[in-house]
Amino acid sequence: MSSATAYRRDIDGLRAFAILPVLAFHAKLPGFSGGFVGVDVFFVISGFLITAIIAREIDAGQFSLLRFYERRARRILPALLVMIAAVLVLAAWLYLPADFAAVPRSALMTLGFLANVWFFTQTGYFGGPADAMPLLHCWSLAVEEQFYVAFPAVLWLCAKFAPRQRLTIIAVLALASFALAVSKQADTDGFAFYLLPARAWELLAGSMLALLAQPQPDSRPLPQSLALVGLALIVWPVFAYGRTTVFPGVTALAPVLGTVMLIRFAPGTVVGRMLSLPLLVGVGLISYSLYLWHWPLIVFAEYVSNAPLVGARQAVVIAASFVLAWASWRYIERPFRNAQRFSRRRIFTLSAVGMGVIAATAVAVLPLGGWPARFPAQVTRMAEAVNDISPKRGACILDSAGGDRPDCVLGAATSPTAALWGDSHGVELAFALGEKLERSGGAIVQRTRASCPPVVGYTVASDPGCGQSNANTLQHLLASHNIKRVYLVAFWASPAYRQPGMIRMIDDTISRLQAAGKQVVLIGPVPRQPFDVPRHLAHATARGTLASARGTTLAKYRDETSWLTSQYPRWTSRNVAIIDPLAALGNGDHSRLSIGGKPAYFDSHHLSLTGARAVIASARID
Repeated sequence: MSSATAYRRDIDGLRAFAILPVLAFHAKLPGFSGGFVGVDVFFVISGFLITAIIAREIDAGQFSLLRFYERRARRILPALLVMIAAVLVLAAWLYLPADFAAVPRSALMTLGFLANVWFFTQTGYFGGPADAMPLLHCWSLAVEEQFYVAFPAVLWLCAKFAPRQRLTIIAVLALASFALAVSKQADTDGFAFYLLPARAWELLAGSMLALLAQPQPDSRPLPQSLALVGLALIVWPVFAYGRTTVFPGVTALAPVLGTVMLIRFAPGTVVGRMLSLPLLVGVGLISYSLYLWHWPLIVFAEYVSNAPLVGARQAVVIAASFVLAWASWRYIERPFRNAQRFSRRRIFTLSAVGMGVIAATAVAVLPLGGWPARFPAQVTRMAEAVNDISPKRGACILDSAGGDRPDCVLGAATSPTAALWGDSHGVELAFALGEKLERSGGAIVQRTRASCPPVVGYTVASDPGCGQSNANTLQHLLASHNIKRVYLVAFWASPAYRQPGMIRMIDDTISRLQAAGKQVVLIGPVPRQPFDVPRHLAHATARGTLASARGTTLAKYRDETSWLTSQYPRWTSRNVAIIDPLAALGNGDHSRLSIGGKPAYFDSHHLSLTGARAVIASARID
């Protein structure tokens, strides 16, 4: 390795290729479905640059852990602390109680660089509750900082006891981490995505490159070609990957190897000159602040409008992200990196004070829960519908991480004569059916698995266990002679379920149940709304526009679900009973959002208990 690490404009340009796809993906710009791979590019760059500095200083006998963390503090903390403080203030102003409650906790975990662990326990990355988590993006900062807690010691120990095996040791660690990532890649619990052990190989890929001889500018054909291949390996996943891509693991190899190839071969090439263009370098310089600010802006903008970013709002939020990023870089990042303006003592003192004030504020707010006193009681009641769920939701629903669980029996303390088989849409309906059956001394068994419709033969890459779980459920039902009736429930309005062969698979499932003497009851599609219903109704209540709040049009509902509902006559002729949720949720040309003054949903498409009870009450089935 060279004795000095010279500034490379092309690496700042490469940072632009990391942040811009992430921004486009989060802003939901069409075509950038795999923009999340930009984070992997950042990891490799970070591993390369920081390892180069640490290794050079260790080799020269000049490494200081204190100086290392001083550099990290200057680089990371000032802009991060300002962003966290702004998020706490804005969330306290904008967020409804149920959404605000998690923000102080996530702020504390972010301060401790444990955000990845926190969000691993709370949510997935690609949707759902993540849309209301303004600090979710800090998971990647936590991964890096956890890595740099131990990695300097690893390099120091290698230099002291095995200097000639240093690269080999780092390579073995990288291979072990990659093997773990591959072994966990099919799990949807988030371990491979969020946690350091399965992500370390990406940083170590940059580290290994830094321990090799530094690249010299080379315009020969082979480096030109390899640089182009490296660029393609970064750009291709941005457009080819999506929310259903099994990631990370093997699929992360493309952006990681692409980044390694660009760092190694770009200098002196056409690609290197392109990466060194002033515009890309400028974006790269503000990339850290742009990463910090873009996600909270998107989250708050979508929260206030209660709708995904589209059109002009996308443009405004993206522009605002760049403005804030430039201001953050110019007035926060640059000054605090200047050792003449802020000495080591001062940077550590200010960092400690800033972290202490934010932590104290977050701790002070925690006992308030969601701080409902900020809103009128009627607004809070609407917002609290997010908790109007089955008390058995957590205990009874199956998932890809937990595997199959013992049967959940709802209703009276007796052997169940009915079963509800479905995805997460069936949870509240199962509880409502259990309440109804209990009144006559009956019971029902709940067999529900998230995002896994009750269709034998259905498979999905994001949950490889779905097919086997359905096969197990069918076998269980066929063997249970006391089960006389089976309810089939799913998020039928989901585009994911509208696929070739689905009707055939549903027919087969119905036939096999009927052949075993079971009465089949299909609960039809629930209208999905374009917004979070409790939040929408709470905001409408606060604005005095509740009377005009309307759900999705029935015309749109029919367009989304006719592939299934058009089969009703044929199924009823085969003695399949149909429960149509529109009997309770239809309202003229639109779907209902509330029943009896309470939200009918606890999010945008799952029925609340209020909604589920209304659907079951409207059913003409004993």
